[in-house]
Amino acid sequence: MLRITIFFIFVCGVLFADDKHRTTSLTIKKIMAAPEVSVGTLPSAIRWSDDSSGIYFRGKTVGENDLYRVDVTSWEVVSVDKMEIFASMNKDNTAKVYIEKGDIFFTDVKTNTTRQLTKTIEYESGAYFSSHSDCIVFTKGQNLYLWSLKDNCYEQVTNFVKGHQPSSIKASSDPAQEWLEKQQLELIKTLQDEDDKGKDKKPQETTSPCEIYTENCTLQNVKLSRDEKYVTFRLHKAGKAKPTIVPNYTTASGYTQNLNARSKVGTVRDTSKMGVFDRDNNKVYFVDTSEIPGIKDHPPHVQDKTTPRDVIIHGPFWSEKTNDCIVVVLANDNKDRWIMKLDLANGKLSLIDRQTDAAWIGGPGVGGWRWSPGNIGFIPHTSFLWFQSEETGYAHLYIYDLEKKEKKQLTSGTFEVYSPKISADCQYWYFVANKTHPGERHLFRMPIMGGELTQITSMPGNNDTYISPDETKIAIRNSFCNKPWELFVMENKPGSEARQVTFSTSEQFRSYAWRVPEVVTFRNRHGKEVYARLYQGKQSTSRKPGVIFVHGAGYLQNAHKWWSSYFREYMFHNFLVDNGYTVLDIDYSGSAGYGRDWRTAIYRHMGGDDLSDQVDGAKFLIEKCNVDSNNIGIYGGSYGGFITLMAMFKEASTFKAGAALRSVTDWAHYNHPYTSNILNVPHEDEEAYKRSSPIYFAEGLQGALLICHGMLDRNVQFQDVVRLAQRLIELEKDNWELAVYPLEGHSFVEPESWRDEYQRIFQLFEKHLK
Repeated sequence: MLRITIFFIFVCGVLFADDKHRTTSLTIKKIMAAPEVSVGTLPSAIRWSDDSSGIYFRGKTVGENDLYRVDVTSWEVVSVDKMEIFASMNKDNTAKVYIEKGDIFFTDVKTNTTRQLTKTIEYESGAYFSSHSDCIVFTKGQNLYLWSLKDNCYEQVTNFVKGHQPSSIKASSDPAQEWLEKQQLELIKTLQDEDDKGKDKKPQETTSPCEIYTENCTLQNVKLSRDEKYVTFRLHKAGKAKPTIVPNYTTASGYTQNLNARSKVGTVRDTSKMGVFDRDNNKVYFVDTSEIPGIKDHPPHVQDKTTPRDVIIHGPFWSEKTNDCIVVVLANDNKDRWIMKLDLANGKLSLIDRQTDAAWIGGPGVGGWRWSPGNIGFIPHTSFLWFQSEETGYAHLYIYDLEKKEKKQLTSGTFEVYSPKISADCQYWYFVANKTHPGERHLFRMPIMGGELTQITSMPGNNDTYISPDETKIAIRNSFCNKPWELFVMENKPGSEARQVTFSTSEQFRSYAWRVPEVVTFRNRHGKEVYARLYQGKQSTSRKPGVIFVHGAGYLQNAHKWWSSYFREYMFHNFLVDNGYTVLDIDYSGSAGYGRDWRTAIYRHMGGDDLSDQVDGAKFLIEKCNVDSNNIGIYGGSYGGFITLMAMFKEASTFKAGAALRSVTDWAHYNHPYTSNILNVPHEDEEAYKRSSPIYFAEGLQGALLICHGMLDRNVQFQDVVRLAQRLIELEKDNWELAVYPLEGHSFVEPESWRDEYQRIFQLFEKHLK
């Protein structure tokens, strides 16, 4: 193990942090260098030790391992080879079980002794204690097993078999042969007696679980019930969708290699069903979803459909007190989420809560996107189910009493709740929320049945928190606008001072005085408040050129007070200000952090309100920030590239130049999970796709357009810009250029590619905005 003197780290950090006379000039090459050079290697993968004595984190130092442990008593930082292996504890916290290299290990906490339970070629996985802690549940292959701690032996619980059940249909009989058999039984008494004995004979009992055929589906989510009487599972069948091909022209062999990639929106028709294995009766049945309330409520754009919608079932989630089984059912079109009680004895579903959204289900902790049930569970030792919902327009915390059949909202207001957790004594909730400001997140504590919120953290920015197992301390991964993520530790008391543990920024990063962008608001044309980051230099009597940056992903927040995931763009914006520009970074309609209505404002029309927010932002720059109305540019990547194209094609009077990076040009060619939520599918909602896709508006191009795209992009594929390029050629447009990157995907890797791309963006703005 390598020991590091924490005092040295603190001294270096303080020297650089207090240096207010940094004058090093920025260059695009410096900004686009490898992240460990341009910023540093920031702490990540934060985890407490089981005994709360230390914190593990990753953060590479040159010549050392990237995994460290800090002791929270001595504050000594030690380089280690591996974290403590994640273990599952029994309900009394007297024993734990874990998997290492595919085998099961059992530890007695009192004696601190460990023994290996299995040593097999086939890997065991997912080991945990049964509800009574007398058995260990684990998976081997695709089947579930129970290891008895009393008898030191294990039994196979399920018998999943690939393929379909063999046909049991009897071959057509011969009437003549049937008559002869009947005659023999009538005439020969001995044969008749043997036949009667055969009919009376009971089938021999077996202890082997019956065969469960997976029907060439993917087996998922195999779970044993708390009473160990049932096993639930899900069979998922992928739709037969044609994959796309991404050619790689720059290979070591010199020959073009075709890379398989995703299918296109509307071509995917996945199905799934939930099965239940009744262990006592050794039989299997599948949950019937055809009678779920609202299951046939197809959206308005779908005509003449009355069949039940396809769904996916998540769970089960078990009540420790009532032994109730709860599942979350999501419609494949993602417009409904049902929380339901499942009676495992008969497979009947009964409704607890239904959230319907005319657009799509989503929001922090709510789930959606088909593969996430959201945050849900039980308050231990009670009949209260808890979950999150956007019922009031923001993602809040709710409970439902299974005994009284009553729902109660615990949090409320114009803020979002993230990562709720129940305290060990079940007296409080801990969760992060943006209650003080949409662009700032803090840890709060609240009584378990609701009440006053107590703010625990106080450092500005974002506080990504990890409470110690004994709940006496909190590890915090904090950052501010111009200060990248660092690790802090504080006592679990409101107002406690947080101690900084890491100082991770590089020498190059510390050599420049990075600006704190002002988080501003402006009113859009609908009278709604829009948040944005404003980067500007010293006031001048002459008007300056302006640049609007459009963040990617659509549903993402970037006008906040913490270190941006777009850190290269943040540094580039500092560089632009150094060179006389004013920059605005907008959380446009569809962005995260502002509730359901803002999230779904782009439903059936991307390039609508999200685009007009950019135009209204340009107006804000002109009226409030002394920006020249004739010299405004726009740029962004992925979704930001899409908006840039729409801006250049539809708002030519506002934007003189634009750089569209890895941009979607036609949503009908993007993937299914993301696009179908917002625009439905092309063959059912063609209008939504036509008004949302830039390729249909290319004739509107007037300003200077730069298009940059990686040829190995499997997300927004190179075909997107190839089709757009042909469209621009046919329209006889001359004021555009296409820069291609033969060895880059959606997110660039090589610093040389980043430098080339942003040098071109800067040259575009210098040529056309000055």
